[in-house]
Amino acid sequence: MSDLRIEKLTKSYGAEGPPVLDGLELTVPGGALAAVLGPSGCGKTTLLRIIAGFLRADAGSVTLGEHVLSGPGVQVPPERRRIGIVPQEGALFPHLRVDRNVAFGLKGVDRAERRRRTDEMLELVGLSGYGERMPHELSGGQQQRVALARALAPRPALVLLDEPFNALDSALRSGVRADVRAALSHSGATAVLVTHDQQEALSTADVVAVVREGRVAQCDTPQQLYRRPADPWVAGFVGDAVLLPATARTNGTAETALGPVPLAEDTGPGTGTVLLRPEQLQLAEPASAVAHGTVTDVRFYGHDAMITVTVEGLADPVDIRAAGPVAVRPGERTGIRVNGEAVLHP
Repeated sequence: MSDLRIEKLTKSYGAEGPPVLDGLELTVPGGALAAVLGPSGCGKTTLLRIIAGFLRADAGSVTLGEHVLSGPGVQVPPERRRIGIVPQEGALFPHLRVDRNVAFGLKGVDRAERRRRTDEMLELVGLSGYGERMPHELSGGQQQRVALARALAPRPALVLLDEPFNALDSALRSGVRADVRAALSHSGATAVLVTHDQQEALSTADVVAVVREGRVAQCDTPQQLYRRPADPWVAGFVGDAVLLPATARTNGTAETALGPVPLAEDTGPGTGTVLLRPEQLQLAEPASAVAHGTVTDVRFYGHDAMITVTVEGLADPVDIRAAGPVAVRPGERTGIRVNGEAVLHP
């Protein structure tokens, strides 16, 4: 297992263009799956191409284990980096059978070993017996798993996945993500998944790096990233956020328009913005609640519903996530309670 270390990586397109990567730093522990998450144009794909060796950085370094892949005076060619790549939509060779697609990168080994390794990889991704099929005879999810098997066959130290689930429908996507995660974990390879899908990043990766304007705004475990975002922008990007003006007290609480809210960390007195998640807010009878508002919208998603409520004292409405169907309707008055702790950003 090899750590991936990226230090002070900088890249611009054109002499006068703004930097796409601006001193980006990231460390991925050996054997971990890291998701690089960010909005369009933040530098995710550029980062992936530099790691793979398809682009040369203007400054900074990329190190895999003990080997410097890119740095001052060093630029290892892509084919010598021991990196497997899973592109969008599989990109299988349409004229080759599945087994020959998987074996494509197995150079310098005898036929028996190629056959053994190919069968091993197809079994790993749950496609034993599919070797003689052509790519067009597979579903989209099966093609993505073949692409992963092809990337893992040469035993790479690092696997790069470039938004590999975009072309799959939502019903298939979660199952294929789970299969890919299991196969990567079994192989022991370090992996980097580039995505703009927050749910995909949080549910799949061991660590998530949120990239903003060419830098890592926060890198943490999915749970910590969601519960303790570094700032309000990260909070809003990795999930639905309720942001409230607040005044912190000396007793570890903050006064808000929704009433007093316990803080995860006692920051002492001061003002700032409190972060809550919609699932921390609860509908209540108006007579038993400190905060009150008027329901303006109800969106039902099956497993839960999102209720939008305008609250006295707040310029923006708040969203409340409730399990299953809800009884309130737009125009009705409701009370609001807060559950759990909040994070205060000064």
